[in-house]
Amino acid sequence: MTEQEKGPQGRRRGRGARERVLGAAEQLFRAQGINNTGMDQLCAVAQVSKRTTYQHFDSKDALIAEYLRRQDSDVMPEVFDRTDLTPRERLLAAFDTPRSVSPDSVTPLCPFIAAAVEIGDPGHPARRRSQEYKTSVAARFAVTARQAGALDPEGLGEQLALLLDGASTRSRVLGRETLPTAAAIAATLIDNALPAPRPSVAET
Repeated sequence: MTEQEKGPQGRRRGRGARERVLGAAEQLFRAQGINNTGMDQLCAVAQVSKRTTYQHFDSKDALIAEYLRRQDSDVMPEVFDRTDLTPRERLLAAFDTPRSVSPDSVTPLCPFIAAAVEIGDPGHPARRRSQEYKTSVAARFAVTARQAGALDPEGLGEQLALLLDGASTRSRVLGRETLPTAAAIAATLIDNALPAPRPSVAET
């Protein structure tokens, strides 16, 4: 067909097709999982033809990898880039319950964890992207921990990253929010990792 090829329901291909495919992927992958989402369903939700989809993504694997590349590409900037908080407060802010989570729901499962669980091939681009992201989270924790004065910032960064992943997974499994508990544990880890404050002159 020509440049005016139409997909389902008469939607023209155009420049918006790629974004509609990625939007449908985010919606469906999060709601029902990667493996349970077929390309026919995804194209129907995106309202594009399968041919158009494969012009933008040569395979479902390529689409999965791009979907993950767009997830939190700056690694939690809403936490680590805040200038109104001290470094210690930024470390704890990572465990705040998202405002988008209603009282009757829980924090969504991290898409990188979900992808790593569903995709068994360690060489799959989505698995590599998930590994890169999780490494970056620990690194951002470590940088902030160093700013807070932690004696072992890399160790604290890895502990907090592990704790955050555990809370995300446990919330999904139990169907109830566990971030507040994780936040309390994080506060203890952070305080134990920071040097004890020096006594003031008046106290000596």
